[in-house]
Amino acid sequence: MQKFKVTFYPDNKTVEVARDTTVLAAAISAGIYINSACGGEGVCGRCKVILKNGQVLSQSAGKITQEDKKRGIYLACISEVQSDLEIEIPAESRLNLEGLTQEEVNRRLKQNYSTPEEIEPVRGGLPESGFKHCPLTIKLYLELERPSLEDKISDLERLEREIEKVIKGISSLHSSLANIKPLSELLRDSEWKITVTLAKKNEAAEIMQVEPGNTSGNNFGVVFDIGTTTVSAQLIDLVNKKILGTKATYNKQAAFGSDVITRIIYAKDSDGLETLHGAVSEDMNEMAQGLAREHSVNLNDVTAVVCAGNTTMIHLLLRIDPTYIRKEPYVPTLNFVPLLRASEAELRVNPHGLLACVPGVSSYIGGDVTSGVLATGIYKEDTLSILIDIGTNGEVVLGNKDFLISAAASAGPAFEGSGVACGMRASKGAIQKVKISPEDLAVSFGAIGGVKPLGICGSGYIDVIAEMLKAALIGKNGKINDINHKRIRQGDNGGEFILVFKEDSGTGEDIIITDADIENLKRAKAAIYSAVSVLARHMGLELIQVEKFFIAGGFGTYLDIENAVNIGLLPDLRRERFVFVGNTSLSGARQIILSNEARKLADEIARKITYFELSVEAAYMDEYIAALFFPHTDLTLFPSLKISK
Repeated sequence: MQKFKVTFYPDNKTVEVARDTTVLAAAISAGIYINSACGGEGVCGRCKVILKNGQVLSQSAGKITQEDKKRGIYLACISEVQSDLEIEIPAESRLNLEGLTQEEVNRRLKQNYSTPEEIEPVRGGLPESGFKHCPLTIKLYLELERPSLEDKISDLERLEREIEKVIKGISSLHSSLANIKPLSELLRDSEWKITVTLAKKNEAAEIMQVEPGNTSGNNFGVVFDIGTTTVSAQLIDLVNKKILGTKATYNKQAAFGSDVITRIIYAKDSDGLETLHGAVSEDMNEMAQGLAREHSVNLNDVTAVVCAGNTTMIHLLLRIDPTYIRKEPYVPTLNFVPLLRASEAELRVNPHGLLACVPGVSSYIGGDVTSGVLATGIYKEDTLSILIDIGTNGEVVLGNKDFLISAAASAGPAFEGSGVACGMRASKGAIQKVKISPEDLAVSFGAIGGVKPLGICGSGYIDVIAEMLKAALIGKNGKINDINHKRIRQGDNGGEFILVFKEDSGTGEDIIITDADIENLKRAKAAIYSAVSVLARHMGLELIQVEKFFIAGGFGTYLDIENAVNIGLLPDLRRERFVFVGNTSLSGARQIILSNEARKLADEIARKITYFELSVEAAYMDEYIAALFFPHTDLTLFPSLKISK
């Protein structure tokens, strides 16, 4: 197979790839992330690169003009390598359109939270779970009776007998041949003092491994929330139930598309499924290894992993074809994943370690939602509650102990800091609070960590839009007004408002919000609000009948409830009804890894939730269009707001 060298500038990185490999794939192989929101379909036009030297075979695309061609500009996703190449990647084509150097992009891809509170804020908080402590895996220190002429049962039976003395009610106990073969020698070498690791599910148990001596205090698990944009992880001490550390990172799959649909399409390409699996498993392994290293934990003592994520993310993690998730009637391969070995998903923990995936409900309501319902406890309440999980895929669950009904709305990644010009996750350097003076348009802001700002996170964008509305910088349609002021200018994507001038930013570039950003955010908030409204109406309910609104998603840490109502993201109700609960996907997964009772309940919840398909509901599109204004076309829905009509 003929191969060619492709060199990327200004990174000065070279990679060798086969002929007909796309420039986008070559960049990914070199560890360079190019924005390709359409997943390589050649329709978004965001992956423009400049051919400095060499030959490519490129399909025609409407996003490339004649002027572009004269300048040697091609779309990386549909341009195939035909010779040695020299490629320049302009700043605007890099992932997240943030105008960063590749080193800065890589840093952001790997940046992590240092404390659990940054991922799971407590603003009202979650109820205590009350579940009995019975983790997915347990370690038992046993001192076995030595065999004698009076007690000549086999070594395996002797081990099983001792286990059953400690753990009552085991209906069946299993072991693999790999554990049985070395058992006789191991027992004698350890003088019959051993630690056995058990996986217990309901009344059955499996012997996972047998170790010499007492290692019962060293048993750990990792829980993951696999989001479309962000992957979060926590290292859990399974013995004493403590959270040892928390991390989060961008999902590397974002290089292949910003939403689940584009990734499903990409998965059908040659090696696409394997590539997407490799991207997310690499994220997970990096975080697990980092957490273990930072807390002096041996990865061999990590015996359990629990993953919560939307249905597509779980399919991609397990290398299961997700094709039919996006095709009517929208049926996934599975919602309930059997207990697996973590090694089957290429997760580098204990070779015998277990992997449990939180069960999902449908193609667009996954285990992350089941986790959220479990964590918030709405499944057991008398009063009505709504769980709103605001991420790339916006999910809503309405109900109480009598019923649970869910819906999914494609909010897009804007509230997670992706797909907007200066967006970033809610981490150090992100602007999360904003005030704009209506008199002189002076801007004051707060950045996480008290450092020079690097970009804007979701809560910051909500503040910006609300403040721009108050200052008459934008109208109800979201377009930036053409005002003669140093903060307002025209850019490639229409009007731009300069939030932070380059001399005050941590990137050395202006931090801006554009007309295109506001349009993305407007569509995202309209998707969330209309899903909530239509779901309640479908059940014959008014939103005022809902006692609690649980707001999940990392950006709830800094979200200003008044501003969220002002832009029409949340309904105009008494503010004390809104409770911010952070990453409930991670919270529920943690309950599941620590309690067999929670695992059983998660299965029951997933079976109880009814899925309501918004795409076939005529009222949804009407409501969505009506919500494509700030705050809404029907101002009677927002009676507490003083809005000029």
